Amino acid sequence: MDKKIGFIGLGQMGRWMALNVLDAGFDLTVYDLNPEAVTFLTDKGAKHSDSPAQLATQADWVFLSLPNTAVVEEIIFGDKGLANEAKTGSVIVDCGTTSYLPTLDFKTRLKELGIIFVDAPVSGMEARAKEGTLTIMFGGDKSTFDQVKPVMDAMSNRMLHMGDVGSGQLTKLVNQLLFNISCAAIAELLPMAAKLGLDPEKVTEVITSGTGRSFAAEFFAPLALDNVFDKGYPLKHAYKDMISAAEISAQEKIPLPMVQAATTTYQMALAEGLGDQGKGAMIKVFERILGVAFRKQREEV
Repeated sequence: MDKKIGFIGLGQMGRWMALNVLDAGFDLTVYDLNPEAVTFLTDKGAKHSDSPAQLATQADWVFLSLPNTAVVEEIIFGDKGLANEAKTGSVIVDCGTTSYLPTLDFKTRLKELGIIFVDAPVSGMEARAKEGTLTIMFGGDKSTFDQVKPVMDAMSNRMLHMGDVGSGQLTKLVNQLLFNISCAAIAELLPMAAKLGLDPEKVTEVITSGTGRSFAAEFFAPLALDNVFDKGYPLKHAYKDMISAAEISAQEKIPLPMVQAATTTYQMALAEGLGDQGKGAMIKVFERILGVAFRKQREEV
């Protein structure tokens, strides 16, 4: 393939996604504010740009892996953004988690400039990004999907064409909200179990093997037992999913009572300063309220 690829956003997920693209043999140019992240890729053969605008002159297709909607907008439309220099017919692929409604707006604004914008958010944590086994949910026309698929195949082992632009972000949002609600539920229920005298380790064994099991329980309950709360996506970043759901609920007049309840739990955790910790840290809110700790019971000497 003679297309030149750009990649912006070399964080926890993006650096591995970009590396897999490079290892697959693509001509890759990268940009990130973190010079160490850039060096990680350039040491392995990637080129680099000093700004998104400069990168746009060097790449036909640009992939983004950025933390939130505001950063995506700045990278595309800012003073040194991609839109200032991107060639007519170039493609921007947003692999981050951007809010659904702004995604539709970005498509419209870029179309007026002759630039194709599609969304392709990913599901999977850092380990899967490193392995190249992410799940990608693509929103855009089928012809663009077919064009960029070889690049995304380097990052994933499952890619689904969900529909028009925005469909990928909407699918990712549904998936994330189900996960977020599960996290809020275990944060609320496990301290109750401890308060009423159940053995935390035995409860964890049941909820990770019985009908109440979920990925949230399987991932976070064992960590809580070991008092580990720095694993997984930080709460303050995960909260953007709850904001996006609230915006859709308000604009489309769709009631989301379970989402609203889970949002309250997230807000309580953020208000207690737990934003830099993983989602499992929400359990600390209810542990404090109930005066218990859902931890492994120490054996008496």
